[in-house]
Amino acid sequence: MLEELFIGNRRCRLFGSEAPACVLVQPSARHENATLEGEAAQIASLSGIPFLLATIELGDWMVELMPWADANVSRDPEAGFHAQDTLQYVLLQLLPELRGRYGPLPVILGGYSLGGLFALWASSQTDSFTAIAAASPSVWIHGWIPYARKHVPMAESVYLSLGKDEEHVRNQAIARVGDNIRAQYGLLQEQLGENNCTLVWEEGGHFTDNEGRLARAFAWSIKACCG
Repeated sequence: MLEELFIGNRRCRLFGSEAPACVLVQPSARHENATLEGEAAQIASLSGIPFLLATIELGDWMVELMPWADANVSRDPEAGFHAQDTLQYVLLQLLPELRGRYGPLPVILGGYSLGGLFALWASSQTDSFTAIAAASPSVWIHGWIPYARKHVPMAESVYLSLGKDEEHVRNQAIARVGDNIRAQYGLLQEQLGENNCTLVWEEGGHFTDNEGRLARAFAWSIKACCG
């Protein structure tokens, strides 16, 4: 790790090169802290391009990342009302700090599960992200595909992945993730072009190799931006 610091009121961790070609931004739950170093090492091995990975530690994963309320995801009354706050933090506090240190580099926003969903949603809100790295994104949230049809990503490229077993679960709300990721990929092919998006089917379920899936998502995105 290069540095751990507070930017605004959030704890951030920086990994990677002191002379990066691009910046990776990842909202991070506390349970992911132990895997961030390994993730950064895998990204470096897979991409071969210098990068800076900036992770943002979140207090409440669901509250801070869900773009709207869905009781199947969380019954917290605050869930679904603060994704915009998280995005504004990235745009108005984190990125200005990083630009001051490293210059105006391409920015890749990525995450796992709700972090991946947040990244996809954020790409429809701003053109600040060159690429999106969405590993096993929670596109099963109610209303996602109708939203995605009406809101074209402003990023140049998008990476999607999903575990082959993720749609084979008893929970019918979660089980629609397979159909929804296929639909999302089809939309991206129309919206961005087939050469600017990909869908990778990973082995296992939702909790299989999260660290590796994120690393592969970011490495593909780095190459798409800077390769």
